[in-house]
Parts: sequence; C-alpha cells; structure tokens
Amino acid sequence: MEISALGELDKDSFVSLLSKLIGEAKYVQNNPPDLIPEENRVAKHVLDVLLPYSTTTGGGPLIVNHVSYVQGRGNVIVEYPGNVPGKILSFVGCHMDVVTANPDDWDFDPFSLSIDGDKLRGRGTTDCLGHVALVTELMRILGEQKPKLKSTVVAVFIANEENSSILGVGVDELVKDGLLNKLKHGPLYWIDTADKQPCIGTGGMISWKLRATGKLFHSGLAHKAINPLELAMEALKEIQLRFYRDFPPHPMEQVYDFATPSTMKPTQWKYPGGGVNQIPAECTICGDVRVTPFYNPMDVVKKLQEYVDDINTNIEKLESRGPVSKYVLPDENLRGRLTFSYDDDIMSGVACDLDSRGFHVLCKATEDVVGHVKPYSITGSLPLIRELQDEGFDVQTAGYGMILLLLSMYHGK
Repeated sequence: MEISALGELDKDSFVSLLSKLIGEAKYVQNNPPDLIPEENRVAKHVLDVLLPYSTTTGGGPLIVNHVSYVQGRGNVIVEYPGNVPGKILSFVGCHMDVVTANPDDWDFDPFSLSIDGDKLRGRGTTDCLGHVALVTELMRILGEQKPKLKSTVVAVFIANEENSSILGVGVDELVKDGLLNKLKHGPLYWIDTADKQPCIGTGGMISWKLRATGKLFHSGLAHKAINPLELAMEALKEIQLRFYRDFPPHPMEQVYDFATPSTMKPTQWKYPGGGVNQIPAECTICGDVRVTPFYNPMDVVKKLQEYVDDINTNIEKLESRGPVSKYVLPDENLRGRLTFSYDDDIMSGVACDLDSRGFHVLCKATEDVVGHVKPYSITGSLPLIRELQDEGFDVQTAGYGMILLLLSMYHGK
C-alpha cells in the first residue's frame, strides 16, 4: 500500500488542529531578544494528536520522541516503521515558530484562525504552522490506518527556523546529536516553501553595510567638505559594476530555471541627521547580496572587501559629482574613506539533486495531484537546508496548501 492510497485529507480534523496552532502564534513569534518563541506550546498540540497512536502511550505503531535542548523549545520526531530495513523517506522543516505580526497592522486577528471563503487566515497558516498541521495529520492517519509500507516514514517538527543565527535549539542540534542520521538513507523533503510546485533551487544571502566617512561642512561651502553621500553613491555604483562582472549569470541557472541571477543592491540608507544645508560627516548604505548556489558566498565577501580596499587606495580616481565634489582635501590631509562590513549569519543557496529518485517521485506526485508540475528556483533564501545537504542528506523542498503561487503571503499579512 502506498501513502497515496490513504485517502483525502480530513478537512475538519485539519482545520481543528490548525485553529489550535494559530491560537499559539502570538507565543511563538521569533524576534529575540524581545520575543523568544515557546515552541512547546505548538508541540503540545502535535503530541496530543499523535500520542494516542504511539508505541509508548497508545499501543500504536508511531515512535514519538520529544527532544528539547532549551527549556520550552522542543522538537518532535515521529516515525512510522516500514517493512524494508534501511528504506526511508522523511518530512522535515515544518517549524513551530513564526515571524512577528502587529495586530494593529492587520485587518483581522493574526493570532486566531479565520476562514474567508476558501482562504485560511492567520499568522502561520503559510509559514509554517499550516505545514505542521498537514504533516501531523499525515502521521495521525498512518498511525490510525496502519498501512503496510516498504519505506519508514519520519516527520521532524523543528524549533527555531525563523532565527537560524541562534544555534543549539533546533535541527542543527538534532543533526549534531546524530538523531537524524538514518534520514540519509532516503529523500528528505523539506516542507517549508511557498507553492505546491517543487522548489529546486534557493539563493545564498549576505547582508552588508557600506559606511562612507567624509568631512562635515556647510553646504554653501561645499568645496571645504568631503560629501559622504556622493562618495557612497559613486562607490556603490563601482562596487556593483565589479560584482556583476565577477559573478555573472551562471549557465546552471538556466538548468534550474532561476527567476533571477545573482544580485547586489542597496535596500536602506542611514545618516546622522542635521539640517538640509549641512553636508554630513558620514552615512551608511545597507543592502544584501543574493547569489545562486553555483557561487560560494564567502568568495563574494572576499571580493567585496577587495573592491572597497582598492577604491580606498585609489579614491582620487573615483568619479565625482560637480566642479567642487571631491573625496580628498590635500591641504588638510583628509581623505574620504569606505568601510565594508557584513552580518555573520551568511546563508548558502541550495541546488537540489535533479537525478535523485526523491525528486522524480515528488514531481510525479505533484503532477498526479495538482495536474501539472513545473519545478522552480528563486534567490530567496531558506536557512538550514544547505547545511543538511552538506551533511549528506538528499534535500528536496516543497510546500503545500495553496491554490495559487502565493510567495507574497510568506511573512506577509
């Protein structure tokens, strides 16, 4: 018997569970230090559904393990044994934390489930409590119907996905402890993407800052100032030109149908304030780099620093703006200066193995259920999965529960 023969999703049971999970969303918002999620509030509802079918408390077939490394922030591993030793498939990535939601900005309560026609609404319905409810229901049905399967089926519900810079809480620690080693014997489906179609590629991400230091002066005497705003704009233009020269569209991006090639762009501008008639002393441009998985993000970081060092050394050669725009004041022995920095939580992209049997099975299942299959890749970034791939797991990524491609709903209202 195959999993596909288990029948349709029990809508009432699914919605009832999802309602309980969304009711916990307020308490599992992940934005430290202000908001530390209590994932065990979600785990309790998962366990309430599955423990009646467990080997220890319900006399059923499910092997249920609640693993905590931080108080109140547990992970849940559920196993349904198959008949063939070593044959396994797993559903991982259903995380029990959510991003923040300000109720004042929403047209409905984000922390309770509401239904609008065929839409389920509330923080976490898409990312990722809806997936938690879905996979919990799958494991419940396996425990209830006890089908004879060749493959062992494992579901792993994790803590702390929305802030992967904090280690020792979720899937990283499960891997470190060897609790997921057996999952290397089959496809690992990471269930946390924004469409019913297989996502076969994601991007790496580098958050960066470029600080320009000049000389403050009255704007009516611009020749006595070093304008850091002009310096930052011209320097960033030069840095971007060099970035796109060194990290052009990669031939494999066409194979994976990436929506965009690698990009570097500014997203924020900061300066210390002051009057409009004052040239400030410094400013900072913030932005990010998204690189397709065929480039190493650390190679990008190294190159960006090289660009900045070269511009600082040859700052007289950088294009300026207007007859008195300058980046050096020789009489005062002053030079404008750029400082490049980046956040430590760099993410690497993933290119799923297109030769994997797990990928072909996922495509066939998608075509059978949805009616068509069109794998896609984006330079949006998913934490944790590249680390799993590097550890030897056959990572395939997918998501469920949506009628249309609703990427805009992830982290949205």
